[in-house]
Amino acid sequence: MNEHILVLDFGGQYKELIAGAVRKLSVHSEIKQRHITADEIRQLAPIGIILTGGPNSVYMPDSPQCDPDIFKLGIPILGICYGTQMMCHTLGGEVTPGDKGEYGRITVTPSQPSALLPQQPFNALMSHKDTVARLPDGFITTASTASCIAACENAERKLYGVQFHPETKHTDGGQEIIRRFLYGICGAAGDYKLDDYIDTQIQRIRQEVGKENILLALSGGVDSSVCASLLSKALPGQIVCIFVDHGLMRLNEGDEIEHIFAKRKLRFVRVNVKERFLAKLKGVTNPEVKRKLIGEEFIRVFEEEAAKLGRIPYLAQGTIYPDVVESGGTHGAVIKSHHNVGGLPDNLAFAKVIEPLSGLFKDEVRLLGRKLGLPAFLVSRQPFPGPGLAVRIMGEVTEKKLEVLRGADAILREELDGMRRRPNQYFAVLTDTLSVGVKGDDRTYDPVIAIRSVTTEDFMTCEYSPLPHSILSRLSLRITGEIPSVSRVVYDITSKPPATVEWE
Repeated sequence: MNEHILVLDFGGQYKELIAGAVRKLSVHSEIKQRHITADEIRQLAPIGIILTGGPNSVYMPDSPQCDPDIFKLGIPILGICYGTQMMCHTLGGEVTPGDKGEYGRITVTPSQPSALLPQQPFNALMSHKDTVARLPDGFITTASTASCIAACENAERKLYGVQFHPETKHTDGGQEIIRRFLYGICGAAGDYKLDDYIDTQIQRIRQEVGKENILLALSGGVDSSVCASLLSKALPGQIVCIFVDHGLMRLNEGDEIEHIFAKRKLRFVRVNVKERFLAKLKGVTNPEVKRKLIGEEFIRVFEEEAAKLGRIPYLAQGTIYPDVVESGGTHGAVIKSHHNVGGLPDNLAFAKVIEPLSGLFKDEVRLLGRKLGLPAFLVSRQPFPGPGLAVRIMGEVTEKKLEVLRGADAILREELDGMRRRPNQYFAVLTDTLSVGVKGDDRTYDPVIAIRSVTTEDFMTCEYSPLPHSILSRLSLRITGEIPSVSRVVYDITSKPPATVEWE
């Protein structure tokens, strides 16, 4: 068994970044709910514990807390933001509302030598209103900002806290701080490797499935493609891949997917059900309802196709960890349901759902794909939401709107695909805002197209990509010139948070 770090979740949206940062340093991580007891942790035998941030105030009666006995286990603990405040509060310190809080990149100045921190000032991402006003007995301040205790520790008890977020790239040297905790304080050996993950999953799949067949939901995206490759390696000849063409794909994408996978050593079945999905979506404007309707209809199609193919008791999906997180699968709030997680109906007609990638982050999935021998163009493909263009059309989804959006999206990809340093993800959105325009001598009143382009390392946070004005100008000219029903194009410059990558 790999050595591992437990990440205790207090509702912070960066918990998956923490777990991912630990894994990138070759130490396995698991996210657990904060209700886990000290006895349960003792049985799991982690080499260290990280307490996440969260949106609450620790001094409120209903604020999330943990078993106070975890601080008596002798296991190294690192608190981050709320995790630090909660640790100090639990151990007898005092946390109070700050005068104005700190948000964004703030200069942190170390004040005492620490095994955790550098000795020179550095900029770190702060996002807090409350502050530690008095430390527990035995703790010392190791770094400060102009208005708060930025880091503290009780080295004898192996308890450390930082008010900032080292798990984000906005903190200078944040990964090194986490490395120091793992290797310098927890004594990690670094025995987590994706090669081991492949071997472990193959053994688990073989033991669980035996000689039965698996029906795989194949979208042609990175996740389902890697899932197909892993399953085929585990159970060659037992995988049936069904591609449901719901009519919500990008221009010519259905044909491209069929061309790629029909030649592989998989049983590939394409099901064309565009009209069926459009009928389901008629009159629907709520994005969560769209996602759940599409998710349920996906499963119904799979059930029907499975019945035609004979007894297939297992359904496989390319669900990855961020899907689970955003669908509320951990302690965090539901941001949006993913069709292959939150959209699953209760009366699923399969014995079990197999999700071999559900513990991996996107970068791990891409690396796994390369290790499994998938071509670079496939594993580097941009993410595309399961509900397809339905969540890039604001309001009701119609064939006419799909045609407009496909055209705009195709133009965008033509212009940006050839960039030497292109953004990590880019797409068009058909908004539900109508705008007055002029084409020729005629007045128009048509929907606005929004362009979204982001830079990200993990797809859990992102920054908008500052595309050159020459490209933006060309995009606007082409979209408004080549698509008759569009006369205005806007550019989304919002990062995540506060926005999500997708608009719906």
